[in-house]
Amino acid sequence: MFAPCPSRVAFAVAVSTGLLAALPARAHDARSGWIYPLECCSNYDCREVGDADIDEGPQGYVIRTTGEVIPMTDAKVKMSPDGEFHWCSRGGKQDGATICLFVPPRGY
Repeated sequence: MFAPCPSRVAFAVAVSTGLLAALPARAHDARSGWIYPLECCSNYDCREVGDADIDEGPQGYVIRTTGEVIPMTDAKVKMSPDGEFHWCSRGGKQDGATICLFVPPRGY
């Protein structure tokens, strides 16, 4: 009967664990590690965007690349768990309609 060498098993586990850790975060994971909700993302729709990409005005949040205005009370607006803006657009496109917009709390 075959008995694997314990040191080889330990090596194989260490290598496979290291390879998994080296993989990038899944597309529906934010860089900081939280997972975009399924109602906002289909594995490619969401991404972190900079403060310069979103304007906050009297009518709501303005997506600078599209000019789309999302009222602050719109269900698309969600609190950002990591204090950064995250924008989910149809097909993940720069000109796609907004699915969800994660916004940092004021004064973050």
